[in-house]
Amino acid sequence: MRNSPGLAVLVLLLLQTGGSLGFQNRENLPGDSLTLNHPTITEMAILNATLQVCRNLALEAGRHFTSPRQQPLTAEAVIVACSSQRSSKTFRQAIKYIKWRNVRVDLRHALNESYHFDAESFTVGRRIITHGLSAVKANNKQGNFEAARQMLGEILHPLQDFYSHSNWVELGNKLPNSNLIRSDTSIGNIADVNRATCQNCDGDDCRNNILEDIIQEKVLTSGYYGIAPFFSTKPKAATRELLEDIDAAAGHTDFLQLMGISKGSNKALCFVIDATPSMRDDIEAVKAVTSLFDSKVGTPDEPSSYILVPFRDPDFGPLMRTTDLNIFKAHINELILQGGNNDLPCLSGLQLALTGAPPNSEIFLFTDASAKDSHLKSTVTALIERTKTVVNFMLTGVFGRRRRRRSDSGVQMAHMSRTDAQVYKDLAQASGGHAIEVTKSELLEATRIITESSASSLVTILQAARTPGRPANFTFSVDESVTNLIIYITGRSLSFSLINPEGVSQSSADSTGPLGSILAVGNFRTMQLNKHVGSWEIRMVSTQPYTLKVIGQSDIDFLFDFVELAQSPFTGYDVLETRPRAGVNGSLLVTVTGSDSAAVTGVSLVETSGAAEVSGTVRLLEDGDYLVQVDRVPSTEFVVRVKGRLGSSSESRASAVDFQRQSATNLKASSLTVTADSDGILEPGTPFPVPFTVAINGTGGNVTIRATNDRGFDFTSPTSILLTDGGSANGIVTLMAPLNTPSGCDVTLTIEAEAPGSTDTNYAVLRFSIVNAVTDFTRPVCQLAALDPQCSESNCSLSTWRLSASVSDGPQGTGVERVGLKQGNGALNTSVAVSSTQNQNITLVSYSASCCSPDVELQVVDGVGNVGTCFYTARETATTQTTGSLTHPVTPAAIAKTTQPCYA
Repeated sequence: MRNSPGLAVLVLLLLQTGGSLGFQNRENLPGDSLTLNHPTITEMAILNATLQVCRNLALEAGRHFTSPRQQPLTAEAVIVACSSQRSSKTFRQAIKYIKWRNVRVDLRHALNESYHFDAESFTVGRRIITHGLSAVKANNKQGNFEAARQMLGEILHPLQDFYSHSNWVELGNKLPNSNLIRSDTSIGNIADVNRATCQNCDGDDCRNNILEDIIQEKVLTSGYYGIAPFFSTKPKAATRELLEDIDAAAGHTDFLQLMGISKGSNKALCFVIDATPSMRDDIEAVKAVTSLFDSKVGTPDEPSSYILVPFRDPDFGPLMRTTDLNIFKAHINELILQGGNNDLPCLSGLQLALTGAPPNSEIFLFTDASAKDSHLKSTVTALIERTKTVVNFMLTGVFGRRRRRRSDSGVQMAHMSRTDAQVYKDLAQASGGHAIEVTKSELLEATRIITESSASSLVTILQAARTPGRPANFTFSVDESVTNLIIYITGRSLSFSLINPEGVSQSSADSTGPLGSILAVGNFRTMQLNKHVGSWEIRMVSTQPYTLKVIGQSDIDFLFDFVELAQSPFTGYDVLETRPRAGVNGSLLVTVTGSDSAAVTGVSLVETSGAAEVSGTVRLLEDGDYLVQVDRVPSTEFVVRVKGRLGSSSESRASAVDFQRQSATNLKASSLTVTADSDGILEPGTPFPVPFTVAINGTGGNVTIRATNDRGFDFTSPTSILLTDGGSANGIVTLMAPLNTPSGCDVTLTIEAEAPGSTDTNYAVLRFSIVNAVTDFTRPVCQLAALDPQCSESNCSLSTWRLSASVSDGPQGTGVERVGLKQGNGALNTSVAVSSTQNQNITLVSYSASCCSPDVELQVVDGVGNVGTCFYTARETATTQTTGSLTHPVTPAAIAKTTQPCYA
């Protein structure tokens, strides 16, 4: 905007008026206050859009839907209405992640005009939105929902800023500018860069300092940040319009998965399997175990997806992902056992699984060989910490020393020594999983035990390890919400005794007793407990290393992230994507999930292999999160323990219930800091630079740099960086995706820094969307063939009407992928034919309905997510739209034609 304060003054204004996590925005949503910030707008839109999708799904299935009475909406109220209480944690996690990526645009691109529609940057700003929207839709199609969430948050920020930083409202517009999410239309009459558009002002005179000729000529200008004179004229729900467009392109089920909601569990069942000849017996055990999941199909514990990653010498992968258990079984049955008996690329297969599975999943790795790629241990550890995924290693044939033997069939069996197995044990402990050592004949029983307890609402109540082993006493609290209470112990030559809240005890020597039943196989012991609410104690006795874990099922859990003060012109906190700094103070954001009435009373960082813990001070924030501040982050491995109360604050202490939860993932701090950021969209065949910075809090020196990616893409990277004491230095990793990489795939890049002396490491983990060049802007169109008869106003229940139409996507389009009903409850049928005149496939549509439902609106989606709608009516007094015009056109994606999957 010309003759207006410069960008620096604008930033100052935003600092004075904005919130702690994002400056204020004027986009209106039902129930808002006069001004809302980015996180609030985003969460309200997600809650409303998600609720509408759940309502649509219920109505389409003929089920009753009850809307929440609670206003304003909360995530828990929406989850209850969607009958998806098991998805409470993942729904809240998806919302938080999208909000954070939105806010981060201010933190990382504060002075980039295009991300805020400042200085008449309408064209580039719109390109950021549409290009990002194409990535969201392509990622959804490939099932890469984490990458889609990341990009969604980043494009919502400029979309929302359009209404704060332009004069759209002052021009009298009461609806969103739908052309912001379309690539082939005009945003409006944009001001020339040299035209004066506003006048200098002070104080109250700045409420609306736009020049009168700009208003009169309906000229769009930006760099403006003011308050509309009449708040009722603000455009409603532009954010929600974009979410509805994504839902139309993805379909209701995939949209809900994007939001972390699944009909069953949001966790994947993921097997990483050694597919060499010596594993024949192991794989037969795996086949038998998969049959146990038949009973979970259609239940809340059904996995959201099934993932298989085989590895052999020297290859690993590809990753196979499906939502069909029978397809998963078929791929396991078809595994070809081949390769030598050398050490295997076990960690490479695990790395692929960690980046392909949803966060908070559980992975089972089966092998009888040691890892030849143990150099990836720190990379895998970084991915475990970032994804908070539990990894269980099912190890057969671990001996005191490395040796080989032949099986009865003559196949040479590869075995690992206990030293070889240590890398697996370390990774299991880091993830909160188990390294289970059994014979091949014991594998089926051990796998059955641990997979049977896998559930969507699994929570960790206590977790600890002692290496070297030593006697120790542990306490844990069980609340009324917990069911299916289980203790897992790994280790040899140990004993324990358990005491319940009433003082009743049972020792490990008693396989059955008053507190539960104990099963032992190999180095693995499990005890199914009879539930007693209150404080328990377990007394461990061993001089050998052991791990202890207490789990149960409950909707009550928590999310956490380490945060730091944002290094930008805006105040607030930025979520750390790396390890926190060791030995100094730190901050966490904690969110309780599964209840609107649960309150946090204490948060501690507890050392994994010791009794020491650091308690934090807890402060409730306005948005329901808790800010936790600790005066020291431990320098040794630790977990996060949360204690709280269930019940409203108005209830008496006698009626409230204490609860305890703990992070499964073991965390580390570091004296190094690694930060990296880049545009999140990678185009195949084009070099993609990723700048990064490494800093050290202490003595400098030569820092080793290791970069890896899960796709095996070509890249360049420095191998070391020289740091001065307390200093920092920059580097660049450059990725190159092959030209044939399909749109919607993603790549995870891990950049590790290792301090001099190899005593300390830290990392940055980045995920990038891959999108091919724009080629398809066309929306599907409809052509009415026949509509008969029109419905009179007499008894509608005695009459039926029908229509037939053809739907096409144009000769250069990607083809019609889906035709559904946006409005109407009749019978819809489709078939594919070849047009003799247009030399392309067309979709033939037939529809019939009662005259009591005389209107129908078809929703048509093409191969890249372009969406069109066609409205027809059988009302006798109405004019039927015989051309199938697009009455609610939305065009998202513009990406290259391809149906090639990212994975096998």
